[in-house]
Amino acid sequence: MPGAPILLYGEEPSEPYNRVRLSAFLGGELNWQALTCDLKLPEDSNIEVRFGCAVTAIDREARCVCDTTGAVRSYSRLVLATGSRPHVPDIPGIRLPGVYTFRDISDAHKLLARRVRSRRTVVLGGGLLGLEAARAMQRFNTEVCVVEHYGRLMMRQLDEGAAQHLLGHVQALGIEAVLNDGVRRVLGEGAVTGVQLRSECVIACDTVLVATGIRPTIEIARGAGLHVGRGIRVDDRMLTSDPCIYAVGECAEHRGRVYGIVAPGFEQAAVAAHSIAGGKANYRGSVAATRLKVLNLPVFSVGAVTEEEMPDFRREWRYGEGKTYRKLVTWRGELVGAVAVGACEDVGRLQEAVMRRRRVWPWQLLRFMRSGTLWPEAELGSVATWPATATVCHCTGVTRGVIGAAIAGGCATVESVSARTGASTVCGSCRPLLAQLVGSASPAGPVPGSGVLLGSAGVALIAAAVMALVLAVPYSSTVQVPWQWDVLWRDGVWKQTSGFTVLGLSAVGLLLSLRKRLRRFTFGEFTLWRVAHAALGALTLVALTVHTGGRLGANLNFVLMISFLGVIALGAVAGGVVALEHRLDAGAAALRRSWLWSHIVMSWPIPALLIFHVLKTYYF
Repeated sequence: MPGAPILLYGEEPSEPYNRVRLSAFLGGELNWQALTCDLKLPEDSNIEVRFGCAVTAIDREARCVCDTTGAVRSYSRLVLATGSRPHVPDIPGIRLPGVYTFRDISDAHKLLARRVRSRRTVVLGGGLLGLEAARAMQRFNTEVCVVEHYGRLMMRQLDEGAAQHLLGHVQALGIEAVLNDGVRRVLGEGAVTGVQLRSECVIACDTVLVATGIRPTIEIARGAGLHVGRGIRVDDRMLTSDPCIYAVGECAEHRGRVYGIVAPGFEQAAVAAHSIAGGKANYRGSVAATRLKVLNLPVFSVGAVTEEEMPDFRREWRYGEGKTYRKLVTWRGELVGAVAVGACEDVGRLQEAVMRRRRVWPWQLLRFMRSGTLWPEAELGSVATWPATATVCHCTGVTRGVIGAAIAGGCATVESVSARTGASTVCGSCRPLLAQLVGSASPAGPVPGSGVLLGSAGVALIAAAVMALVLAVPYSSTVQVPWQWDVLWRDGVWKQTSGFTVLGLSAVGLLLSLRKRLRRFTFGEFTLWRVAHAALGALTLVALTVHTGGRLGANLNFVLMISFLGVIALGAVAGGVVALEHRLDAGAAALRRSWLWSHIVMSWPIPALLIFHVLKTYYF
């Protein structure tokens, strides 16, 4: 509905600000301008704002709303983004002066004044908000104690191992943490003097900060007769039970779930806007992801990582070294969860892999347990190696393929890519990824030796196909010929010579693996080794033809021949992809990896089969 007038109500008197970064504002790391930057509303005569003015009632029959000034305004479409309010537990003394919540800018200003006078603060809640508030309250040497009634910090985002690493970091900062205990009552008369825990322990304090979660603001929707549960119930188009009213963000309940983080809210808003404009976008739910710094410690969590939410038959894979902790959760071979505490270079790719439920192969898991990452070092942090279907901007759902197409279409800067695709126009967290893609988009030339590599690959592929499907050199049917060619596989000396030639060429070809994987093996350029490897593959096929006459054999010989031909054919295709990669689309890197790994996996049975073949030959 382009050009339609928009009326925006806001209960708070201030302009829009970044609520996620309020803890940094409270800690003195950001000023007000930093909170509001990039959130300015567009200057448009069709947009009217009414800040400091709440809507008090919705008249669905008349399609109008009434606000606190008594004004009545009609609507054709209504979007409820009423958010949430702090959950304050109903315990004795919770209304005493000195008890604070931390949800909006008004709370932040109150705490800014309070933290100068506070000597000991107790924070109720060991979640993200509670920990950030605890750190902010420490600024003027205030003693801070966090009380969490669960057995670990950030219960909903971290597993036991990650929470233990975080706990050590929290304690190293001088913040006391009491776990597996809750507050029975707030003590004091006229002002807070302490809290009494369920364990009967008393903690003296002059300030209590409540950070025990949120409750969706649904009163106005309930008053209008809309269907509500924990939140305002919506369908996949973000429509409520009224076909003219939408709900998005923390107040919305979609398929029985309410999201308390910002990214799903942006996704829901995009779907609602698309639906209002006549589109058919659908919201399928979000994979909960946490990617931030908690007390300056990088913490990442996505998908099912805690014991309470992991599916049956899941498998867990852990890696820990020093201050770093990482865990993967797989289910039926698919990645369904990941958590990392400490520096982790591949969080973006992990998040994409979990959201897409990418398959994880055994060799990747072996690499993870050894080095803490699923992907080779050369690919870490390189968004250019992601699949075309991988989501780069999760706020707007823009994939790497869409961005690649925009770059190919002439977008040469991050700003032009953002303008064309919408990526990085919401939270901006994917801007470094866009910069990588723009920087890596310069035209690439062919790899050195691509001609020889492509020629060898073509010859090997055609020869392997001919040998597997057509070729079978017949035995000589007469002695009246100058040379009896079948002596090559009848005579033991010739047979052993060609056989050991195949074995030797194969062994020399394997040196490429040493050149690629052993850092101390640096002799010669890798590109030359790769060309030599392809040429050796073609020569091996020639020697194999001489050794067998093109016959596939039976039993063990048949399995060995099929394995050899499969390895050579897959290697030939992989070599062709490498040689032509500069002419292929942005998915060439993923295509190359698939064929290379198929080539490697196919070669694993060959050493064992060769040993049995040699032993069988000499035994009989």
